[in-house]
Amino acid sequence: MAHRRDLGRLLREWEYRPGEVSARLVTAGNGRKVLQMRVDLGILQLETENRPDGTRPEGADTFFDHLLMRYFHEGKDFELSEDEQSEVDREFLQFYHRRLCWLQLREFRRATKDANHTLQLMDFLRDHGGDEEWNLSHEQYRPFVLFHRVQASALAELEDTGAHAAVRELSQGLDEFRALFERYEVPEYFEEDELVRKLMEMRESIREQFDVLPTLQERLSHAVEEEQYELAAKLRDEIQRRGPHAV
Repeated sequence: MAHRRDLGRLLREWEYRPGEVSARLVTAGNGRKVLQMRVDLGILQLETENRPDGTRPEGADTFFDHLLMRYFHEGKDFELSEDEQSEVDREFLQFYHRRLCWLQLREFRRATKDANHTLQLMDFLRDHGGDEEWNLSHEQYRPFVLFHRVQASALAELEDTGAHAAVRELSQGLDEFRALFERYEVPEYFEEDELVRKLMEMRESIREQFDVLPTLQERLSHAVEEEQYELAAKLRDEIQRRGPHAV
């Protein structure tokens, strides 16, 4: 019986490659699809919906959903215990692993959804988490998660809608990054940031490959930077007239 529990053969058949994300989508015994990720010391198996470990914290789909329900009932009396902080840490890590898997498998809509979950959980903790030092331990990863979200959303739009939509997603994402740097009170580092540069390069690559002209929002941002306020006002009017998906 002991040899049936030995995972050696399975691990030898799926070689671990340092620095490389190795993921696959497989069919489990009951027919459901699950993700598997090869890591240094073994294989992780993750559910594709709700919480990656398949648990339902206090009956909720995720621990974040449970916290939202608690906050709804407790209001200003809401406070996280140390055990709950640990559970939040677990959920962050689980969604990080699944997000990497979705990106590697080019499941960009699902990667976007998981990144949004993490960003919304960060927002909740920033506003209601209480322990500032503990919150900052997560907040430091916000640019990295936002990068994944913008990248995945743009690639999803490129596949499903087209280059114009992808460029629009990247421009909106870069605006979010700019706002983030302003909130951190370091706007001068925006254009020097490695993640920002990668998104800019991605946008220019798509623009050149598919011959996409600058969007109205990009033209507006440029007009504001150059203090061309009359042009900026006209562009704002045009964006408002065309709606949120103006290009």
